Amino acid sequence: MSVISSEITNLQNQTAMYQTSNRTTNTDTNDANMFLTLMLQQLQNQDPTQPTDNTEWLAQLAQYSTLEQMTQMNAGFEDCMSYLSALYSDIAANAEISQTLSMIGKEVTIKIPAEEEGGEETVVKGIVTEASFEEGTGKVKVNGEYYSIANIVSIREEGSSDTVGDGSSGSQDTSNSAA
Repeated sequence: MSVISSEITNLQNQTAMYQTSNRTTNTDTNDANMFLTLMLQQLQNQDPTQPTDNTEWLAQLAQYSTLEQMTQMNAGFEDCMSYLSALYSDIAANAEISQTLSMIGKEVTIKIPAEEEGGEETVVKGIVTEASFEEGTGKVKVNGEYYSIANIVSIREEGSSDTVGDGSSGSQDTSNSAA
């Protein structure tokens, strides 16, 4: 019986500590507190002539322990997911920076969409003389103007007739656009 008495005292102390500390809005914490409170009420209101079996108390304590472990695992998973999300964003940004910087000295063809519907798109060809990363996107400087790398349709080594990346050869412009 002394084991049960010490467990009851332990549970009462834990419950008193939870009740006096600042309560958070976390529902997992509130569920754990509710579980302990109900368990203590059950202990206090049991019939002294027919006490509850020890195996029932041990089963309830095991459930409580499992609940706390699952709560801690969920918090750990949330931390891990936020870390992985930040890491993925950093990797994607670094890949775009590397891609932008690798275009320096390459001959590119850039298609600029028409500003008005029905207008013709503009095609710009030239050597990338500068690369930067502004406003979350890579930009290259061609013929003294900056263009987004999203508008680049082909990349070639300077003076090469082979297009790098799209498998076509030559520098023919097959679009219906103004040069």
